[in-house]
Amino acid sequence: MDLGLSGKVAVVTGGSEGIGRAAAQSLGREGASVVVCARRADVLRQATSAVAEATGAQIVPVQADVSRAADVERVIQTAVDRFGRLDILVNNAGTSAAAAFESVTDEAWQADLDLKLFGAIRATRAAVPHLRKAGGGSIVNVLNIGAKQPGARSVPTSVSRAAGMALLKALSKELGPDKIRVNGINIGLIKSGQNHRRWERMGRPGTLDEFYAENARSMGIPLGRVGEAEEVGDLIAFLCSSRGAFISGVSINMDGGASGVI
Repeated sequence: MDLGLSGKVAVVTGGSEGIGRAAAQSLGREGASVVVCARRADVLRQATSAVAEATGAQIVPVQADVSRAADVERVIQTAVDRFGRLDILVNNAGTSAAAAFESVTDEAWQADLDLKLFGAIRATRAAVPHLRKAGGGSIVNVLNIGAKQPGARSVPTSVSRAAGMALLKALSKELGPDKIRVNGINIGLIKSGQNHRRWERMGRPGTLDEFYAENARSMGIPLGRVGEAEEVGDLIAFLCSSRGAFISGVSINMDGGASGVI
């Protein structure tokens, strides 16, 4: 299936590993050129080099922290300066932060909102004029299932992700006349660098595959396994493609059936 992404230009935030890297690979494989940003320069360079080699696409690394407005603007401008246009924005940057409400300080709340919500707000604000100039485009916010079904000890992440879901819905209506589609993906448990590091902090109990399998069991994932980052990357590519041209304003659960809400 030709997704119609050849010649398109994308920006992916938080793209040095996991879902961001997988999104860059899926988009690059379909013919898009991709600017990828992340905070860790060494990991980012290694990731973009590997993705470029695997796909034959132009993958450009930009070290940046999306919680800083100037960094976000620099990432978007790099894409436009390098390729002359912008068609796709994937707001993926973010880390899991979940604790009991009374233990979360103002500083922790602000840091989470700056990274996940304001990072997406600022990247979208910077991207929209270029998407409009290109005749339309696609924005995808990577969220999680806690945005729809928050649980105990899930803040601040569940709150910032719920705000990201409201943001995409509002923008889908406002930007629709400009042929800019805005969607989200609410992920469940996906293989990632963050989860790998959690396994390491636990003292590497069993193998990594056993760790993921136990998590799938304990979370009661109906499909009985943890999701692959590449599966999320492929869904992102589809949502950004001509094949998904009539999809806007939705946030799709990608969680193996774990969530209790649609």
